[in-house]
Amino acid sequence: MQNMGAATKFTNSAMAKLLVIGVLVTVLLIPLEMVKGIIAERSLRKQGAVEEVSRKWGAEQFIAGPILSIPYKAHVRNEKGVDTVSIHHAHFLPEELSVNGIVKPDIRYRGIYEIVLYSSELQITANFGKIRFRELGIEERDMLWDRAFVSVGIPDLKGMKKNNIMAWNKVDYPLNPGIEGTAFMESGIGARIPVTGAQDQYTFQMNLNLNGSGQLNFLPLGKITTVHLSSSWKNPSFTGSFLPDERVVGEKGFDAKWKILHLNRNYPQQWIGKHAGLTESVFGVKLFYPIDEYQKTERSVKYAVLFIMLTFISFFLTEVINRKRLHPIQYLLVGFAICLFYVLLLSISEHTSFWLAYLLSSVASILLVALYTKGILKSLPMAATVGGLLTFLYGFLYVTLQMEDYALLLGSIGLGFVLAVVMYLTRKIDWYTFSTVKTVDKSGGEEKIC
Repeated sequence: MQNMGAATKFTNSAMAKLLVIGVLVTVLLIPLEMVKGIIAERSLRKQGAVEEVSRKWGAEQFIAGPILSIPYKAHVRNEKGVDTVSIHHAHFLPEELSVNGIVKPDIRYRGIYEIVLYSSELQITANFGKIRFRELGIEERDMLWDRAFVSVGIPDLKGMKKNNIMAWNKVDYPLNPGIEGTAFMESGIGARIPVTGAQDQYTFQMNLNLNGSGQLNFLPLGKITTVHLSSSWKNPSFTGSFLPDERVVGEKGFDAKWKILHLNRNYPQQWIGKHAGLTESVFGVKLFYPIDEYQKTERSVKYAVLFIMLTFISFFLTEVINRKRLHPIQYLLVGFAICLFYVLLLSISEHTSFWLAYLLSSVASILLVALYTKGILKSLPMAATVGGLLTFLYGFLYVTLQMEDYALLLGSIGLGFVLAVVMYLTRKIDWYTFSTVKTVDKSGGEEKIC
């Protein structure tokens, strides 16, 4: 009866301690949420710095053009039978469009924040065929040939560098800001050019020097559109509706080529008025910045509960195996030390490389927990065991953070390994009869386990 009472007492004690540990883990979710809030706030501050610099340098750019636009007279009879004349615009796309360019990345700093900008040198050439205005139901007498203009849409004209000159049929014309007729974009450049209904072909040439940030995109406006970009940036992300047909990415940068047909997009070579589907076919390249310190720190916080639980389990097993008793406050202090790791990681990584910040933060956290363990358990082997466990966990987490594509697989394998180790270490524990409750037999003056 005495043994059964002791077993029941221990079982209740062990279950109570596990419940307390569960409550402590839940309590520690509060500081972890606070850490996530700090990460979000610092990330937003960086985003604000990026947007501020981008507004002054040049925002994300995409080249939409050239488009040839010709005003014409539209005759409409109103309800009273009176004929009215209004001016509309007919828009014509090139038969061939070619863009060759170099994108030069430029790293700028605003305070402690690193911002990726670029300057580009683009050579744009296009060939326009005969103006087939009759296919749009327009009579030649209504065409206002002398008011024809060619335009190139550019979202942020602050990125324009140099006074770019456009050549139309090998004759230079100065470019002016603004797009007449608002055919496809509200911002851009254009020029009045001579056009007639009799000529079969027109050529367009322009050298465009454009600053921007983040990414550079294009619209495939030609019946055949070819784009060739090269850059020294080593981490491109090809975005939009079309991927490059050819691409080479290496330590020296990237080189990419696109070839797109008019059949690959959902708008015609000519239309009247506005067309809403142009931007759906945008494509280009983003100067992708590898996961920054905020993203990496946020990802590491997702593993915090696992770290805390495994550390608490190691202390609980220490209580069971070595008959040591720890107070919940001691568990809580160890949990706070683990939470402190993420604050250190965030603050240090803002001023140095992530790997160095991770090393310094993990070493500080491991030493803090290991020394505290030695102090409360009076056991150097146990302190070394806890320190070794944390070293393994932090090392495992760092490897997982670096392997983005295989993070889930690696995490699953790691969890399985840890579970196997815990099961192996506890395989001989008799949870029903083993007691850690210490009592003192005053009659004999000796301490014994009940």
